Amino acid sequence: MTVRQIEKDGFPIIARIECLLSSDSDVGMAKTIGLATLSLADMLGGWRPDILLLIADRYEMLAPASVALALRIPIAHIEGGEVSQGAIDDAVRNALTKLAHIHFTSTPLARQRVIAMGEEPWRVHHAGAPSLDHLRRSKLYSREQLEQRLSLDLAQTTLLVAYHPVTIHRDTTDEADALFSALLQLSEQMVFVYPNSDAGSRSLIERTQRFAAESENIKLFVNLDAVTYWSLLGKVDMLIGNSSSGIMESASCALPTVNIGMRQQGRERPCNILDADASQKSILDAIHQAKSEAFRNCLHGMTNPYGSGHASEMIAAILATVPLERLLVKQPTPLIREIEAQ
Repeated sequence: MTVRQIEKDGFPIIARIECLLSSDSDVGMAKTIGLATLSLADMLGGWRPDILLLIADRYEMLAPASVALALRIPIAHIEGGEVSQGAIDDAVRNALTKLAHIHFTSTPLARQRVIAMGEEPWRVHHAGAPSLDHLRRSKLYSREQLEQRLSLDLAQTTLLVAYHPVTIHRDTTDEADALFSALLQLSEQMVFVYPNSDAGSRSLIERTQRFAAESENIKLFVNLDAVTYWSLLGKVDMLIGNSSSGIMESASCALPTVNIGMRQQGRERPCNILDADASQKSILDAIHQAKSEAFRNCLHGMTNPYGSGHASEMIAAILATVPLERLLVKQPTPLIREIEAQ
């Protein structure tokens, strides 16, 4: 979400900080956390909000969480308790959970995990994924509007590709070879979106650009706004890659999705997901299964385990009434012998 989109929704921006470096290295990621911490210390130290609301698992979130901890500002965290073993996001998410004072999870199982980490049950609420609220409320583009905006012919079979670096690996793009070699075997129209800014993204972008230059059937987009992206999910024939949108949002569109490699390993799977190892054969096998009429028919009437798009109402209602005086002091996690004695 860009600043312009936030302002368009009517929310004032009280401060702007410079923290993103022109780097896609792990050192750059670490420096981004440090720069953000310095700037946020001044901003939050002067503002002193009642609660700081953080979402998900991006490494940048460690900065505001650390500052809020030092300033004794209670933290509310959205989407804790999930698992994504192929990215450092997993460790970031768990760190944010332990720093936070109130939690809003996307699924019942995620709520159980947060409680198992020692958080008091009264602090942990199953709300659903807020991204589905945006999807439900947004006025999505029609096929004709998308074709005009993106210069596409969606009457053709179209594959949407969203692939990001695998940050748990030293070589964060080592699984990409299998993806590109598999896609070379296909003749369908493909729409690529740029990867995120994690370490290794520049190398991945360069490889994607070279790949796109080899075929007229490939369209590459640097940045698609959320509404355009969600509209595509409802109009393309398949999503391929390792984006969390393939786990969460695609299910609301009953879109066949091929999830590749480790990045989303461990996340709860809707029934529209087909997992593939980072090998050409495994990826092609999953793509062929996703194309099958039998698989597509089984998705009719499916539900999204990450919610129905009403998370924000619950989150807002709880934050408006939560007893602030109780938040900062968390009770210690019971020892196993204490639990057995109860």
